[in-house]
Amino acid sequence: MKAVITGASSGLGRDMAIILSEMGYDIVAIARREELLEDLKKQAKTNVITVCADVTKKEDIEKISAYLDDADVFINNAGFGVFGSFCESSLEDELRMLDTNVKAVHILTKLSAKKFKEKNKGHILNVASVAAFFPGPLFGAYYSTKAYVFRLTEALYEELKQEKSNVRVSVLCPGPVKTGFEQVAGVSFGSGDEPGRDLIISDSKKVSRYAIKMMFKGKLIIVPGLLMKIAVFARRILSEKMLCKFLYILQSKKFVK
Repeated sequence: MKAVITGASSGLGRDMAIILSEMGYDIVAIARREELLEDLKKQAKTNVITVCADVTKKEDIEKISAYLDDADVFINNAGFGVFGSFCESSLEDELRMLDTNVKAVHILTKLSAKKFKEKNKGHILNVASVAAFFPGPLFGAYYSTKAYVFRLTEALYEELKQEKSNVRVSVLCPGPVKTGFEQVAGVSFGSGDEPGRDLIISDSKKVSRYAIKMMFKGKLIIVPGLLMKIAVFARRILSEKMLCKFLYILQSKKFVK
């Protein structure tokens, strides 16, 4: 058994790689930071092939594609966020984010789905975010990328179901997780001793374990944590304008001080 995982050097990608390794899966771990991939290799229980690659580069996508031929699981996890006012945030950073969060995810989802369909088996897990359900003032481009991943996965799920394919596809929509996301995005989810932080910020290992469990059960939409489930449900009772205003206030507190 083999699992291919992008963004495997840290956070959810790393934890899911370790969990799948504990389950007996050989791992193809893909990321840009080679030294962190080597550390993952030491932690794994099974064979790990490390692939230093950038999912936004055509030649690296082709490299990744070759590993999908005999894979049983593919996890589309590579991604990052750009925080700030839309008129003031870096266009260059946003375009790089779109290439990573949307273009690369789209290409790799298509490649893995086609190869898994030929074998009529396999699991695809696309990592989105609870942000996919909401408008995102001060985080607009990032929220939009995750909405794309969410809707693409939903559509593929139904197509495979109608075709009676045994390929399973899921989308993971976690809330804030204790990873390196804050540092990369230039945001803060609150200080470590802030009241209620532990209720909002999830543990990466717990999220990863839940995600893998639900993926193998064939669940389409995976939202870890009761609080995030409530948030997704509660959004239905608020107007879009009310959501925008509430989220602007919430997001404005994330500026790094």
